[in-house]
Amino acid sequence: MTASEKPWPVMSIAEAHAQLIGPGAPFEIEELVIRGIATRTWKNAPPTLRDVFENGRRFNDREFLVYDDERATYDSFAKATLALAHRLLADGVQKGDRVAVIMRNLPEWPVCFWAGVLVGAIVTPLNAWWTGPELEYGLADSGTKVAFVDEERLDRVAAFLETLPALEKVYATRMTEPAPHAKVSRIEDVIGVVNSWPSLPELALPDVEIGPEDDATILYTSGTTGRPKGALGTHRNMTSNIGAGGISAARNYLRAGEPLPEMDPTKVPQRCTLLVVPMFHATGLSATLGPTMNSGGKIVLMRRWDAEPAMRLIERERVSATGGVPTIAWQLIEHPARAKYDLSSLVAVTYGGAPSAPELVRKIAEVFPGSQPGNGWGMTETTATFTSHLGRDYLNRPDSAGPAAPVGEMHVRDPADGKTILSPGAVGELWCKGPQVVTLYWNKPEATAETFQEGWLRTGDLARIDEEGFLFIIDRAKDMLIRGGENIYCVEVENVLYDHPDVMDAALVGMPHRTLGEEPAAVVHLRPGGTATEAELRAFVRARLAGFKVPMKVVFWPETLPRNANGKIVKTELKKLFVKEGA
Repeated sequence: MTASEKPWPVMSIAEAHAQLIGPGAPFEIEELVIRGIATRTWKNAPPTLRDVFENGRRFNDREFLVYDDERATYDSFAKATLALAHRLLADGVQKGDRVAVIMRNLPEWPVCFWAGVLVGAIVTPLNAWWTGPELEYGLADSGTKVAFVDEERLDRVAAFLETLPALEKVYATRMTEPAPHAKVSRIEDVIGVVNSWPSLPELALPDVEIGPEDDATILYTSGTTGRPKGALGTHRNMTSNIGAGGISAARNYLRAGEPLPEMDPTKVPQRCTLLVVPMFHATGLSATLGPTMNSGGKIVLMRRWDAEPAMRLIERERVSATGGVPTIAWQLIEHPARAKYDLSSLVAVTYGGAPSAPELVRKIAEVFPGSQPGNGWGMTETTATFTSHLGRDYLNRPDSAGPAAPVGEMHVRDPADGKTILSPGAVGELWCKGPQVVTLYWNKPEATAETFQEGWLRTGDLARIDEEGFLFIIDRAKDMLIRGGENIYCVEVENVLYDHPDVMDAALVGMPHRTLGEEPAAVVHLRPGGTATEAELRAFVRARLAGFKVPMKVVFWPETLPRNANGKIVKTELKKLFVKEGA
């Protein structure tokens, strides 16, 4: 009998979890009272991000970061990080101060992040795709004291340095022009260039007390108000992904009737990840960067995603895992040059953050027979991974986002009252609870009270959960669409359109797209005598918001947009305009 002919599954999800979480088991769980709420936690997870940094030092001779011809081992990375951390101490950064990281995926990104972590700062990664005014808002709202930027982001924030009095210092990397302001210094003056990091001196860890419930990060999301909200996460929130990712793979072995593999990272070959989603996202940071460092893995970076150069990197570096959003998987599968490259090292092609067609999981299994397809569900507010779906389970339920990690609890409530818990299979609003759920929204007490209730997170997603605990996302109760993993909050774009003098009525909806999931499309009604064109309105939005938020298509409606009895625009009707466009 071949592996594919074996009976499957040999045990339920609950039975597999029971074997993995009991006393002495590899993913043992204990219950703690955190901020007055009884919470299941991973007993053996690193307590803090500083512990993740120290765990990485077990692999000092291994390569950690690769970017073009730049390579950093764990040892050289640690030297650079500690040098920068001591500079932050010299700058007067204290525990709880905010330190922002605003740059594309570069080797300096994790150095800056962990330098802030090691001095006890609340590290605030801002979206590198944001415009200057959007970045100004993030820096002002967070009260950032020190910011780390690359040259492109420096250009965007330079005009605002005088309007941000809390921002005392900016460190910029890879500058080709002189510093534009007295606040700006070069990161290279502290740590040098990447390939010189091995020559940096050995320095001690900063003497700062850090605990699991201490604040660690502010990751910005958005809401239906259109203003970004900073999700304040703790060290425990950030490290909980390490257990959530590991148990998903282990569960699959048990359900297939196979023994668990060796799980000590010091005794197994190094795992190599091609990271092509931004590190400022919870997925890139919490679900990828942290767990990779903790287990001694290698991360390969690209300046920007491009399928054929990515395949060259997969072959050259023997990449074992990649993904992030469905777009990446589709482009690898359909690229005409795929047969030219040896991609046999891939053992995982995973993604989340955007709707994906059920056919994608089947295509991954067909095209990359040695790899496991995977997806999952999470939010910035859950610090990335809350459910995971991998391998046979994903093939069996390709429209599901998988079961929750056993530290997490989730149920579906009646959206009408936000309290009544619905039975399995019923569609309602998804609520979840666990050590991944952040504590609050920074400076947003009303939004915090609405979203975080007695340890539970009100997600705003409409979903159902089947009898075995598999999650199915039905729709988003919040007015939002997701383009290739990037959240676009409709009201933010609509408000910009309303600012145009010719626009009387406007709505943003999702236009189906095979690989991106969906793209933004606008329906607009012009004022009498208005002459704005599609190109003019797209340019108007592009001048004010990040490029991924610009409507790909604008359709003009001859009258005011259709509304329901409550006066809300009926977007289900408008979406019909674009069904054929994205098919």
